Amino acid sequence: VGPGGSPDEDGETTLDALIMNGKTMEIGAVAAMRYVKDAIMAAKLVMEHTGHTLLVGEKATSFAISMGLAGPTNLSSPESIEKWSNWRQNNCQPNFWKNVAPAGNCGPYHPINIPKDPVKSAVWENQGITCQEWLENDNLLEPTNSHFNSVNRHNHDTISMAVIDKMGHVAVGTSTNGATFKIPGRVGDGPIPGSSAYGDDEVGACGATGDGDIMMRFLPWLSSSREHATWNGASRCCCGCYIKNCS
Repeated sequence: VGPGGSPDEDGETTLDALIMNGKTMEIGAVAAMRYVKDAIMAAKLVMEHTGHTLLVGEKATSFAISMGLAGPTNLSSPESIEKWSNWRQNNCQPNFWKNVAPAGNCGPYHPINIPKDPVKSAVWENQGITCQEWLENDNLLEPTNSHFNSVNRHNHDTISMAVIDKMGHVAVGTSTNGATFKIPGRVGDGPIPGSSAYGDDEVGACGATGDGDIMMRFLPWLSSSREHATWNGASRCCCGCYIKNCS
């Protein structure tokens, strides 16, 4: 997890991170951050020195470096580059694309099974046979669906932690380089409050790892911690959770 970890489709490692103070409910997060190794510290700087919650991409990198973190630094490693090279040799399979047709073994990809394109319709009416090759997609390969049927320990990396101090205050943090061979620009659950982690002194704290694209749809730890905190035996709610005042 982190520098040298899972590469994206372009062979680059990028980082997501989140930190949350359960006493103040302050949150800091960075996503799709390049060239800075210490993503969780960058998230902490967002929390402590801005009124924002989440910074992304190149601007997150610029912010982190301007606040004193080391960079720019190449986050790839010989292992991540080798992993990416082997994937390219396997025609970029598996991947996260669906309902597309590739123009080559590794893309670029074009959408299929979508409503008729009004631009193409207009071109056809005006240019006819001149643009037939472009319009008919005969130069494309067979449609490709996503071959990542499940996310498991071999194709994603996340560390999520929940802690409590001697005063009973909780905090959570998550750091990840995301899904292996993700589409560049993809942001998973890691920097999303309530999806990868959540902490509240009045309730407890939770951390998670798994299929981030699914988890973001349901904000699992936010909903489960608040719901289960009202139950007897709330400690049964989930692994990786601390629920305050369970009986």
